[in-house]
Amino acid sequence: MKVLTVVGNRPQFIKSGPLSAALAAAGVEEIGLHTGQHWDADLSDVFYDELGLPQPRYRLDLHTADADAMRPRIAEAIEREQPDWTIVFGDTNSTRAGTEASRDSGVRVAHIEAGLRSGDLSMPEEHNRIAVDAAASLLLCPDERSREILLAEGVGGRIEVVGDVMADACFRFEPIARERSTVLKRHELTPGGYVAATIHREANVRPERLARIIDGLGRIGERVVFPAHPRTRATLGALGDLLANIEILSPLGYLDMAALVSQARVLVTDSGGLQKEAYWYGVPCVTARPSTEWKDTVELGANVLVDDDPEKLAAAVAAARMPDERPTLYGDGHAAERVVASLAAA
Repeated sequence: MKVLTVVGNRPQFIKSGPLSAALAAAGVEEIGLHTGQHWDADLSDVFYDELGLPQPRYRLDLHTADADAMRPRIAEAIEREQPDWTIVFGDTNSTRAGTEASRDSGVRVAHIEAGLRSGDLSMPEEHNRIAVDAAASLLLCPDERSREILLAEGVGGRIEVVGDVMADACFRFEPIARERSTVLKRHELTPGGYVAATIHREANVRPERLARIIDGLGRIGERVVFPAHPRTRATLGALGDLLANIEILSPLGYLDMAALVSQARVLVTDSGGLQKEAYWYGVPCVTARPSTEWKDTVELGANVLVDDDPEKLAAAVAAARMPDERPTLYGDGHAAERVVASLAAA
């Protein structure tokens, strides 16, 4: 069996690691394709280096998030390689472009993280999720909630609950991150003595929204450590001076980011992946979005949605605590093996 895996951004590089190992162990030939949606070395190459990921056979280097630009280049790779499956991850434009190019080429698509819904159609990611799930032949869900959503939508593909491959990576690399990373030492941080923050989604880097989120971070009576995506950093520069409690860092590699988030008192984020990681680390999360696809974390009280309201953000950080009961969510660390078994059975 031959599979094409399409990745384009930081979370997808991380998710691809456990899956690549499981594919290799099963004797499946993997052809990796990196669209170039995240092309900055700090958001791309560092993950391949740190996590020992196999280098992609195809690097499109498109330096864009435009799915229309990606689609014909992905189609060229499909025509050349003739894979049995294309595997796509999550909800990015790379995910959608890989799905549509494969569908048009007659290649079956397996979607990892199928069935997630935030209910917020103002988000481009929500449209991508719905479109990809409608086209996929194999829908690989992180949990039963996602499966029920797909059944209600009447999708045509086969549905399997496999867990979350991000959990596989998180459980494997967190202890390594704490052992190897020097990020706390470099920035003179103590475990539990700071708030970690990361904001990168397109809606949140618009000046008016980002200004409100930064206002909220400035009201926190604690040190805020903020590794900033390049486009976030560009908008921050236009906003002027930040309050003294906010420290902006360059983007971090996976191990440094895992060490930083796993030892923070609270995480403030708009990242879907980091909401889950915070839960697995036992760190309370405050999410600067009006909705989330990871609804279980909110229902359990481990995650609070504050949108861009500065007052609510600061209050949620001050009150943030993990619940006394923390049930297992989104898998047990063996999702990648189940993905490979599902592909083989299809």
